[in-house]
Amino acid sequence: MDKWLKFLSADVISQILETAFQWFVVVDREAKIIYINDEYCHFLEVSREEAIGQHVADVIENSEMHLVMEHGTAQIAAPHYIKGTYMLANRVPIVVDGEIIGAFGSVIFRDMNDWKKLSSHVRKTMDQIETNINHYRESFYNLADIKGISQTIRKIKETIATIAPTKLPVLIEGEIGTGKEMFAQSIHGLSTRAENYFVKINCSTIPKELLEEELFGKWEAHQEVKKGRIQRAEGGTLFIQEINELPLTLQAKLLKALQEQKVQPLGTDEDISIDVRFILSSNVSLSEMVKAKQFREDLFYKIQAITLQIPPLRDRLEDLPELIQTFLGKYSVEAGRRGVKIDRKAWWSLQQYDWPGNVRELQNVLQAIIHLAEGNHITFDVLPLHIRRQKTTFAKSDSTLEEMLLQIEARIIQEHLENEKDKMKIAKKLGISRSTLYEKIKKHNL
Repeated sequence: MDKWLKFLSADVISQILETAFQWFVVVDREAKIIYINDEYCHFLEVSREEAIGQHVADVIENSEMHLVMEHGTAQIAAPHYIKGTYMLANRVPIVVDGEIIGAFGSVIFRDMNDWKKLSSHVRKTMDQIETNINHYRESFYNLADIKGISQTIRKIKETIATIAPTKLPVLIEGEIGTGKEMFAQSIHGLSTRAENYFVKINCSTIPKELLEEELFGKWEAHQEVKKGRIQRAEGGTLFIQEINELPLTLQAKLLKALQEQKVQPLGTDEDISIDVRFILSSNVSLSEMVKAKQFREDLFYKIQAITLQIPPLRDRLEDLPELIQTFLGKYSVEAGRRGVKIDRKAWWSLQQYDWPGNVRELQNVLQAIIHLAEGNHITFDVLPLHIRRQKTTFAKSDSTLEEMLLQIEARIIQEHLENEKDKMKIAKKLGISRSTLYEKIKKHNL
């Protein structure tokens, strides 16, 4: 550092000391003031000429600069009571060649109230940042998290990749538990807004009388606007869950926000401009609600141009093996298990179940049976009772002939595997080669 200091003139150093800190003082090894800036002198009601050469304790009330030199330990953000109020000060010893030759001090907050206000603001800001970071780490999904090999899922993922960069509103329809939020977050994650907020609001969980304020904000008595979810999503994406539960009286206001990119907080006639991308979800068909006069037709046509129909799990059972393996791996790690396996009978039962609760129910069941299993082996006995008691048919009545034949084939092979361990004997009974049997076992994930 010494080689750089030689380029600093006395005038430059003086300017730094006068402006770098609000109040600043330097003392020698005898705790006598050798420098003090003008602002500090003004507060102390003493001239610089009067202060220089005086013991610091005679000029600055309750000073501990001499104690800093005695102990050789800095005091950072230390409370300092002076002229009837507490301030925060830094006091640091000056060490040259291992010897303390003086000390310098600076007042960083002249009023503890200022410090409390700033401290409170910082704490709130840090809490919010931590909340957002934790939320992102724990629950934010991208396109790769959407699992499935079915044609329907592949087509939805292609559509998301195409429309994500636009600002167009998106409607996501699907039964409860199909994972609509995962698809919404995937859209946001691929958009140009990915670095900004993804804000969500569930119309089914907020009391109807509070929805308007929560969504659009409110004009407060002190002439400030309490931001609603729409404004909080500024520059980012707002995900309105279960839009079918939004009262008709608020649908007109939402339509204005979509069309004009303006919101009108509760309690005022003033419009506030916004820049928000809207993604909306419904667990029922909005077109049917429009026919029943339960949903505004103009709002429906505004949001339905890009609609993602998320199929229930029972209609994409070919995706079940990948979903089971994905969740099994995730929850095994969380439970501290490694190499968890599902036996054939349990696997078959999971694949034959209709999953009325969709992906969410599958997740809950797998999470539970991992903890119920003895060791790393999941058996039929640990499955929920309603899954074990399900009536198994050879094929679903709404399946095509090819799908029915495949289901029957899988069931027959499964029954043989449950009763016989020797694959050669099974192949012989079925009249096929052992290699063909292995191919069919792999194909049906048995």
